[in-house]
Amino acid sequence: MKNKPLIMIGGGGHASVLVDILRSQNRDILAVVTPTEVENIIFSGIKHIPDDSDVLIYSPDNVLLVNGIGMMPNSYTRKKVNEYYLSLGFKFESVISNSAIVSAYAEISSGVQILHGAVIQTGAKVGSHSIINSRVVIEHDTEVGTYNHIAPGAVLCGSVKTSENVFVGAGATVIQNVVLHDGVFIAAGATVTRSLSQNSICYPGRATIIKGVP
Repeated sequence: MKNKPLIMIGGGGHASVLVDILRSQNRDILAVVTPTEVENIIFSGIKHIPDDSDVLIYSPDNVLLVNGIGMMPNSYTRKKVNEYYLSLGFKFESVISNSAIVSAYAEISSGVQILHGAVIQTGAKVGSHSIINSRVVIEHDTEVGTYNHIAPGAVLCGSVKTSENVFVGAGATVIQNVVLHDGVFIAAGATVTRSLSQNSICYPGRATIIKGVP
């Protein structure tokens, strides 16, 4: 699979970081798919495709996709895009920076993105299509669910478990053995010391947890 050319979905900031990593690894990027003009110099020389449907000129057997759409709290755009292309038979490549440290005894699922300086320790598992951003630490035996975004500098201590669509903000810390259920949002800089139920929100410096976010 590593020899297949790539198509980047999205042309914004997150996509530019991924393209930078992939170009440093001499990967062949056929096109970038975005409705707006791509201005970042990192996209120079890459074909611009303005519409998602134009990707269908390529066979799913001959290319791999990379989802360059970032994930914000309570946003499902990234997931919807993935599901659209997966339903058509396409597959998503994982992107792992050369500067990331990933244990040989960690499990990394398809479509995962691990950016510069991240550390994934032994026994950790990262679910499909999750973003492990710059300088994140995923400690031993932690299980990150599907479609998570662990933002820059966040730390998940040992044996943490996250479910689907979890967002852990920049610089946040989740202590050992905590469970974060579907849709949990941890704001930047927060320290999480207990498990949180579905769709909970945790802000730094507050004793209360806000629940019931749709």
